[in-house]
Amino acid sequence: MQPEPRTSAASDRFQRTPDLEVALRSGLDTLDLPQPDETVARLLAYVGLLAKWNAVYNLTAVRDPHAMLVQHVLDSLAVVRPLRAALDLDHARIADVGSGAGLPGLLFAIVCPAAQVLSIEPVGKKTAFQKQVAAELALTNVEILTSRAEAVSRPTDLVISRAFAALADFLSACSGLIGPGNLVAALKGQRAGIEAECTALPPGWQVEITPVSVPSLAAQRHLVLMRPGPPRPCA
Repeated sequence: MQPEPRTSAASDRFQRTPDLEVALRSGLDTLDLPQPDETVARLLAYVGLLAKWNAVYNLTAVRDPHAMLVQHVLDSLAVVRPLRAALDLDHARIADVGSGAGLPGLLFAIVCPAAQVLSIEPVGKKTAFQKQVAAELALTNVEILTSRAEAVSRPTDLVISRAFAALADFLSACSGLIGPGNLVAALKGQRAGIEAECTALPPGWQVEITPVSVPSLAAQRHLVLMRPGPPRPCA
């Protein structure tokens, strides 16, 4: 593992700022996803660690911890409730593909402690960060692999990504993780772009596109759910 970066005074200050907790709790309430104090503390600790490591390793282009809270944490957690409506997320075997700084996989591990999360990311500095987060937050339900998705074959219930480019490429890269009963989910932006990607999907997939509202974020967000089955137009 790469050495842990030194903590900057700025990241310490943001980590202790009370309004960051207020913003997180408000966002979680808006998402109808209230969490116990211990979970809130872990989510805030994740933001603090991300800000700390980002100063050295450039894990994300987002620099401000408040923006990290909205654009990374709340953006990832905004799909928890629709995913819970689609499968037993709280007890699922989840593979997060191209997980970057552990988004959304590590956050799912925090809010769904009975789930088993496999976080797959090819860049070593990013998996080093994830391993530090898992160690400091005592996340025993996470396995972190420094690997490309194409090289991994595991049984899963849910395969998810918020960073892959095209849906067809996502399905191709994850073939070793996808079985007959799988749900495959992608976090995407504007609907028009998603519908264009649907035309390039291989046959045998049903697609559902659900708009997602992220607190304090004006950009369009959609959750794309794909299941093996008779092909039909994007819903």
